[in-house]
Order: sequence, then structure tokens, then C-alpha cells
Amino acid sequence: MPGPEHTPYHSPEKNSEHLGNFEQRAEVLDRKPETTPESQAEVEKNIEKARTEAQQEAISALEVSKSDHETKTDDTPPPHTTRKESYDHTMKVVRSEMSAPARAFSKVIHNPVVERTSEAVGGTVARPNAILSGSVFAGVTILILYLVARHYGFALSGFETIGAFIVGWAIGIAYDLLRGMITGKRL
Repeated sequence: MPGPEHTPYHSPEKNSEHLGNFEQRAEVLDRKPETTPESQAEVEKNIEKARTEAQQEAISALEVSKSDHETKTDDTPPPHTTRKESYDHTMKVVRSEMSAPARAFSKVIHNPVVERTSEAVGGTVARPNAILSGSVFAGVTILILYLVARHYGFALSGFETIGAFIVGWAIGIAYDLLRGMITGKRL
């Protein structure tokens, strides 16, 4: 491998050529463009025009921002609110768009006592499986009882439907409880 004295980049001729190129480049960079009074006035005129345009854009952007802020409705809850405050705000906004009877009905239905009662009943007594099984059981039982009563000439009293629904509902609740015990899921 040749030593550093044999490399072409370290030869004195190459170094002087590179220095000459650097000196020429430095001179070109150091020269300032000659400005005439006409071109100087033109530059100042362009700068003033750019400032004016920037101010106009800033003013129009500020006006748009103000108009957006003014037209914004109060549909969104204020930031950093609690869950109850957010719920109350949403209910207020939704009720403002309702008719008077619908608004009154909404106030009754969304009363905390009514809501808690409804959730408790829906989670225990009014289970979907219980209501479905009660309805199906009542339908099948009444059909059979009607056919038998018609064949033998008996009259139905009207309690048969309610009794059959209660029996079917009890079967549905029992099914839900058994399924909950087997799978380990709560009602």
C-alpha cells in the first residue's frame, strides 16, 4: 500500500489547484451585487406590498376566526366537566329540540328514580328470555286449551292467558338462572 506521500491528493500541484479554486469561489461569494437606485426602490416597493398583503390576510383570518366563534352553538359540553354535568348538558341540548309534550315525557322517563327502577326491573323481572318464553308458552297453551274446550263444549274464563304467561315467564326465569349457574355469568 502506498504511503501518504504517494497519493495524488497530497501532491503540491493538486493542493495549489484546489487553493486557487477556493480563492476564486471566495471572491465570487464576497462580491455584492451592485444595486442601482431604481432596483433599490423596486425592492422596497415589493417589501411594502408584501407587508400590506400579509396584514390583509391576517385581518381576514381574524375575522373568519371571530365569525366561527360567534356562530358556534352550545352543542358541545364545556371541557373538564364531570360525567353528570356532561349528561345534564346533553339532555338540555336534546330537549331543546323536542316538542313540549315530548320534553315533558323525557323529563319523567329520565328522572333518576324512574331510571333506576327501570334498570332494576329490566335486570330481574323483565328479562328478555322470561318474556319470550312466557309469550310462547301462553300462545301454545291457549291454543291447546281453546281446541280442547271447543271439542268438549267448555267456556274459557279469560284467566287462562294470564296464568299461562305467568307459568311461561317462570320457566324463562328458571332457564336464565340455570344458565347463569352453569356458565358462571351473572344475570
